[in-house]
Amino acid sequence: MQSACKDDSSTMDDSNPSNLNFEVVISEDRSGNIEIKATADNAVDFEFKIGESGSEIIGSTSGTVSYTYAISGLYEISVKAFGSSGRFLEKIKEISIVVGEDGEPIDSENGYITPLSYDGMQLIWQDEFNGSSLDESDWNYEVNGDGGGNNELQYYRKENTTVSDGFLTIEAKKESYQGKSYTSSRLTTQNKFDFKYGRVDIRALLPKGQGLWPALWMLGSNWSTVGWPKCGETDIMEMVGGGAGRDDTTYGTLHWDNNGNYACTCDQGKEYKLSAGIFADEFHVFTITWDANEIQWFVDDVLFKTTDITPADLSEFHEKFFLIFNVAVGGNWPGSPNSSTVFPQRMIVDYARVFQNQ
Repeated sequence: MQSACKDDSSTMDDSNPSNLNFEVVISEDRSGNIEIKATADNAVDFEFKIGESGSEIIGSTSGTVSYTYAISGLYEISVKAFGSSGRFLEKIKEISIVVGEDGEPIDSENGYITPLSYDGMQLIWQDEFNGSSLDESDWNYEVNGDGGGNNELQYYRKENTTVSDGFLTIEAKKESYQGKSYTSSRLTTQNKFDFKYGRVDIRALLPKGQGLWPALWMLGSNWSTVGWPKCGETDIMEMVGGGAGRDDTTYGTLHWDNNGNYACTCDQGKEYKLSAGIFADEFHVFTITWDANEIQWFVDDVLFKTTDITPADLSEFHEKFFLIFNVAVGGNWPGSPNSSTVFPQRMIVDYARVFQNQ
């Protein structure tokens, strides 16, 4: 829902409020705690309409209030700023709250783990996400709402990425922003880290639900000059959420240009299906091994696909690539979210590591 303003004054003077803005800070521990900070010129009082029912009214002369939600959900907050004239301005925003079990600390031991070293290989790049923010010497934030060319519904924002407690989190939210109904993040190592051949291990906990489209993938480093698909695309992991047969299945795919025609391995046994549970239940490690002859895909060290890249028309896969992590919402493949989709949804990455032969 877009912010809305109401003004019941017919004239503007120093007794009337103007320039109302407010921000909502949601506690990162997912306890349901929020703090609202409102500002307005010429305001003498503020009124906040919040709560699970949306009907609890709290007054504040300072423009700051706190509240704790007990139930996860999408909530509307209304803020009014009153001037000494008695006239007011109003703005409305929607926020997404997660509390309860979803707020439990992340268990880093929950799921599959790969080693920090392999015989005959050296670790050439890694991010263990041990800091308090994304390392921008390695990563870029892509900020846009172009839909990725797939009619996606999200706007990618920096604000949807957090790093804490040894984890990178990309959060997809249901919120109106820049004409889009959802927000998320897309991160790349373009112009900061790229490589040709090796082993990539990415340990991640995936989101779930209809319309969610998390991806861990790569593009050729010449993408900005030759475009797609001439640059080549390697999808280490993609998942289209949406219940049975979707939240438990991931895909590995190549895309490239074959003499001016788009080509992909979309029909070559590209999926991996869990024997039990879904990918949101625990961490899994998504891996590719890549050399001059082939690319292989693994989940938790189980091989599920091999593609021969020696044919001349797959020359894209003998050049350097950079990494991309994102969570898309909607689009041609997954379809749109529906009433069963719970927001926010998160892709949580424990580590990303790249190895090469010594």
